[in-house]
Amino acid sequence: MTITDLIAGFRAIATPTIANALDDLGLHGVITGLRPIVPGTKAVGPAVTVRERSGAKGSFAVEDFKVGHMIEAAEPGAVIVVDNGGAPVSTWGGMASYAAKLKGIEGLLVEGGVRDWEEQQEFRFPLFARHMVPTPGKTRIKVEAIGEPITIEGVLIRPGDLIVADGSGICVIPIERAEEILAMTQRFAADDAQAMREMDNGLTFKQALAKFAKI
Repeated sequence: MTITDLIAGFRAIATPTIANALDDLGLHGVITGLRPIVPGTKAVGPAVTVRERSGAKGSFAVEDFKVGHMIEAAEPGAVIVVDNGGAPVSTWGGMASYAAKLKGIEGLLVEGGVRDWEEQQEFRFPLFARHMVPTPGKTRIKVEAIGEPITIEGVLIRPGDLIVADGSGICVIPIERAEEILAMTQRFAADDAQAMREMDNGLTFKQALAKFAKI
């Protein structure tokens, strides 16, 4: 199965259904603490990983901020995933979202802060972060690495792992197991649909729970 097929398949699956599959397989891949900044958006694509470090104003040179480098490193369809250690400092603003959307980048996850809430709603770029904060990142943030494995909430994210982020949370899917996980989630989603059809015809929810284990 191609990466295009995998992305198309996961785009139709909600993160709670993916979490069911990850749970069954004993995989730790759910990130819950980053909230959607633009409600109703979803991001699905391979990860481009970024590791940052934050300090007080003036800790780093302006050139260390490197948001442009992050955008340049991401191909169309990719999801940029940034580990800034949860710092309440803005890694990303509205103009960065505008530029990323123009390039065709799928979305952004930040273990840290972003800003420009009003512009983010206007641009509708899928954006998930721990903080919405106006504090600028220039001279406070240094990009230390692009394209190396990072960890957020104990979840390992490697370059190329698939990211699915929606209103319920974020799932990280190891790329080597993506086809297996997609097949499981499609079975679970089919069960959900069948359970609703049967409830429409009189099946109680208690009966549905007994019949369909993963609804």
